[in-house]
Amino acid sequence: MAVTVKLSDRLVSEAKRIAKVEHRSVPSQIEYYFQLALIAEQNPDLSFKLIQELLKAKSEPTSQEYKLG
Repeated sequence: MAVTVKLSDRLVSEAKRIAKVEHRSVPSQIEYYFQLALIAEQNPDLSFKLIQELLKAKSEPTSQEYKLG
């Protein structure tokens, strides 16, 4: 569900700058930051780096089960 929200110019400018570096759209960058914040708030014992790695792994396509032989 898409919703229009008002955000400060500063927040959008920062998100745009970082989104360009991270190869994300501005909305995707803001969603990514929201996910980071939500996980951090719910799991204060996790490091920032671990949360980043969890989100990275979650976004990678899942492959089929590997079969030996």
